[in-house]
Amino acid sequence: MRRICTTLLLAATTLGTTLATPALAQTPGESPSAPACVTGAARQSAEPEAQAGNRQIVTEAFNRWQAGGSTFFTDLLSPDVIWTIEGSGPSAGRYEGREPFIERAVRPFVARLSSPIRPVSKTVWADGDHVIVNWEGVGTAQDGQPYANNYAWILRMQDGKAVEVTAFLDLVPYDDVLRRIPAPRPE
Repeated sequence: MRRICTTLLLAATTLGTTLATPALAQTPGESPSAPACVTGAARQSAEPEAQAGNRQIVTEAFNRWQAGGSTFFTDLLSPDVIWTIEGSGPSAGRYEGREPFIERAVRPFVARLSSPIRPVSKTVWADGDHVIVNWEGVGTAQDGQPYANNYAWILRMQDGKAVEVTAFLDLVPYDDVLRRIPAPRPE
């Protein structure tokens, strides 16, 4: 229930809409930034230090990436991460393990860019072992056309690393870069 509720809240936030359901209604006196659908024992069981630590780890990784760093995925992802790209395009799917994800999803895309994707804005929320990041990324494809996309990632953290990630993005521009720009030939 918690994952569904968090996903619904994230989707509504990403789309700039509000959901008129009792499960997502804000409790009187509750912080608007806290997901209202996570209540009672689930909220009380989250350790505030771990929650703040998870948020800080993810925020710092994004800050390094935004400043020009290139080790975001190796810094943040567990070697055994399960990364799911939601959607129905050719790039949607489930990737098991950091290296298979990087080899099958990250490298083929990055190889078609003349300037890498950089986060230009982000908002980070944390709830227990989950961190939600809504961010905008921009880059330039090798044909000179700009690439811009909005992302929403839900990360489940364990021991300072993301062990599960669910990624929401507009797959049309992402897949367009993969379709439009030929893959580099192996040397």
